[in-house]
Amino acid sequence: MMESDVVTTDLIARAQAGDGEAFRQVVEPYRRELQVHCYRMLGSLQDADDAVQETLLSAWRGISGFQGLASIRTWLYRVATNRCLNILRGSRRRLPMETPPSDFQPPEPSRLGDVLWLEPYPDVLLDGVPDLAPGPESRYESRQAISLAFVTALQLLPPRQRAAVVLRDVLGFHAREVAEFLETTEESVTSALKRARRTLKQRLDDPADREPPPAADSPTERLLVAKLTHAYDTGDVEALVDLLTDDVWVTMPPLPLEYRGRDLAARFHTTVAFRHGRTHRIVPTRANGQPAFGIYVRDPHGGSSRAIGLLVFTLSGAHVSAITRFDNSVLPSFGLPRSLPE
Repeated sequence: MMESDVVTTDLIARAQAGDGEAFRQVVEPYRRELQVHCYRMLGSLQDADDAVQETLLSAWRGISGFQGLASIRTWLYRVATNRCLNILRGSRRRLPMETPPSDFQPPEPSRLGDVLWLEPYPDVLLDGVPDLAPGPESRYESRQAISLAFVTALQLLPPRQRAAVVLRDVLGFHAREVAEFLETTEESVTSALKRARRTLKQRLDDPADREPPPAADSPTERLLVAKLTHAYDTGDVEALVDLLTDDVWVTMPPLPLEYRGRDLAARFHTTVAFRHGRTHRIVPTRANGQPAFGIYVRDPHGGSSRAIGLLVFTLSGAHVSAITRFDNSVLPSFGLPRSLPE
């Protein structure tokens, strides 16, 4: 037995005897990855934080019954998964209540979205999270498994199918372990996975049909971000549209409006984002492994610039295949202010 195993065993024993500090030391190394897990399950950072708190409370209450048949990490994932399933069964969803401005008159959308509770996940919280290195049983690369497109697609699955995909195909748990987590049979897990994989394949772009995104902070990504910054900074709709794929999506949870294609994207930005000659100030950040901007409308009279949300860009080669705009409620998670001084 390694020295670290002895220390962990000692800490667990002390936690089981009621030592709160020992319990904290046992579970703290897993807090961040549990948050990512709950975010994938729930699609909302706020709900994920609630689920983690409930997980740790439940774990503290149940630590005396931990028998060491699995690792403490595996046990915590089981508790967290069931906390998330309870939240999903209870349909607890907190949608931001920010009211669109009175002059917000968008064009007719291509469709209405279903995942209105979706929130972005700050890249800074991903640093050092071990579950971003998938196990040998996983089917998805770490970058895809945190992307907005993947997290959105997960939300359209029934809860137990969603759990099976995240545990088996993202985290790489064995089918037997997943069955134990969900208190079902391996056959049931296999059946749920088949249905879930079919749905995800229909929902997600086929990599063969689309260029992959450039590497983070690569010359291609930096050049594209610079061009996007200039387009929003100057209010240049034509320059922005030139950066988009033909089948680009523009979405804006919690508003259900979704626009597909360059023509509708151009119309939306002309009538909404850049209306009345608006220009913007940009604060770069990253979300879900993707480039993002805090976006602020300039005051034409020279006052402070006010925030109008966070833009997250999905890239395909040297172009943008999706623009997702989130409202101001997500800004604190990225350390972004509600206004920028003159």
